[in-house]
Amino acid sequence: MPKLKVLVLCTGNSCRSILTEALLRRRAGDRFEVSSAGTEPKGIHPLTKQVLEEVEIDTSGLRSKSLAEFLGKDVFHYVIIVCHSADETCPRIFPGMRERLYWPFDDPPATVGDESQKLAKFREVRDAIDRRLADWIAELDRTATAALNDKS
Repeated sequence: MPKLKVLVLCTGNSCRSILTEALLRRRAGDRFEVSSAGTEPKGIHPLTKQVLEEVEIDTSGLRSKSLAEFLGKDVFHYVIIVCHSADETCPRIFPGMRERLYWPFDDPPATVGDESQKLAKFREVRDAIDRRLADWIAELDRTATAALNDKS
């Protein structure tokens, strides 16, 4: 069965969208082909890589990408927007987008405080994203099961 394509969007493609991309690949990479992008990409934040590596996710293939790399070039079953700014600046509909989801998360790089406080925020958001992904995947499974039962 072909994988469903998912594009995760944020403004900088430096933290939340990268975290979501990596965590969804780990949770369900056999079911989803996942990419992430930013409206104004600025490179991956070092603490993003650190908190992914803490949960044993290889970050070597991750890179910050522009939304322009994807617009009109592929079909995405799901476009997941993970920040308020990207929700306002991303097109509501673009060629190839089937379903748009809005899951806003706090912006860890904007955290004020010392290094340990910033790292704690990155971990908090990583874990919140992972929980949201687990719930979403379970919801998709329930919907698929209900659809199969309706056909029986």
